[in-house]
Amino acid sequence: MFISLIGFMGCGKSCVGKKVSDALGCTLTDLDSYIVEKAGKSIPEIFSSCGEQAFRLLEKESLGEILSKSGSGDTVISAGGGTVMTPACARMLKEDTLCIYLKAGIETLVRNLENDYGSRPMLKTGQGTLKERIEELMRQREAVYESTAAITVNIDGKTFGEVADLVMDAVREKSLR
Repeated sequence: MFISLIGFMGCGKSCVGKKVSDALGCTLTDLDSYIVEKAGKSIPEIFSSCGEQAFRLLEKESLGEILSKSGSGDTVISAGGGTVMTPACARMLKEDTLCIYLKAGIETLVRNLENDYGSRPMLKTGQGTLKERIEELMRQREAVYESTAAITVNIDGKTFGEVADLVMDAVREKSLR
């Protein structure tokens, strides 16, 4: 079974994914790390040298590769913040994984990203403050996150460990059905 974690940058997909994969005794595949290894370049380098469109194509190909390894056992996939904005990726996550949206409020995202957004190309483009950029991107993405996910977990006011516990509870409940 594939479990995917989606949500905005800074919502804890990688941290929560590590805790969930450890608890399940399965593999964690961080989509951004997979892309970096495949391309031999960092995400900012890919954006800078090739542009967002090329990055999104590489992201789609990489997600397809990960999902084609169905015989490799259970896997938790930590998707990139914008992965769902490519319709083919959203469809793969929705249809081929138990997709969980880690939903965070704007203030939580600002707090989580304020010291770590320089290497995030989507936050460096556009106008305004970090908060304004997050609000702009969330207006574009939130409905897609919600329509792609089978389960939504609100992370506001919770530690990544508490969020991982909530994700595990949701996975257990879903697998019992």
